[in-house]
Amino acid sequence: MRLQHHDIQSFYDRTQDYLLQHEAEHNLLLNLSHTLLHRPDRYPNPPYLVTVEQGNELTAVALRTPPHDLVLSKVRNLSALTLIAEDVQQTQKDLPGVSGLVEESRVFMNIWQTLTGQSFRLNMDMRIHQLTTVNPVTHVNGHLRLATPSDRSLLIQWNEAFQKEVSLLLKEDTERVVDGALERQTAYVWEDSHPVSFAFGGRSRPTMGRIGPVYTPPEYRRNGYAMACVAHLSQRLLDQGCQHCYLFTDIANPTSNHIYQTIGYRPVCDWSDYTLIDRATS
Repeated sequence: MRLQHHDIQSFYDRTQDYLLQHEAEHNLLLNLSHTLLHRPDRYPNPPYLVTVEQGNELTAVALRTPPHDLVLSKVRNLSALTLIAEDVQQTQKDLPGVSGLVEESRVFMNIWQTLTGQSFRLNMDMRIHQLTTVNPVTHVNGHLRLATPSDRSLLIQWNEAFQKEVSLLLKEDTERVVDGALERQTAYVWEDSHPVSFAFGGRSRPTMGRIGPVYTPPEYRRNGYAMACVAHLSQRLLDQGCQHCYLFTDIANPTSNHIYQTIGYRPVCDWSDYTLIDRATS
């Protein structure tokens, strides 16, 4: 096996066929690589791009956009994860965590702990869902609209509330996230005389859409707003040419899993998000 680093163009060219063989499992990696290629200013720090190859066959892909987690692909040979872990240890400073399919991420974390002595904890078990056809939602009051700069302060507040509620470590400035979504026109609001829910979503490839995060403040819940918001946004993405839409859910949240399946999302695979524990605090 050999480890190869690439600039984003060569990385993109080398990995796309491999990643598209399992589009759902790789929807995050496909989105990140597409963004790095077409909107390099989205991530100000140089990305970490790596492939592991055996002969002429690609066996693993990994990508990181600092300060975010390392993201792992589905791998053909788990021993490739050792090579990636060794390379990450040498080249990446202050790695906060790792995300990937359940087996790949678990094996990587055990290798990492053996290699570095650093402890870790499971931050969240997630599930990737895929949609090809929307089951219409017609009984919820309100309408979907594109967010505007006038929604900026509310979106920042709701994004921060979402992060706290799901116990995710905030690895990027919230204002930057919101400003980027407003600029790219990927922030949407469900409005029922006033904003009651929001979702980010857009085409991450010409034929692939991704949605998330989705958030409704507690005082507006149990009115179907999130379900309607995601249903209408998903249909909008399909109308724009997407063949599939993807989203991640928290397995521990049966409400959100039920909502999304009601509108046509189907579970494909499970995904794990791990956080590395600072040695000084472990």
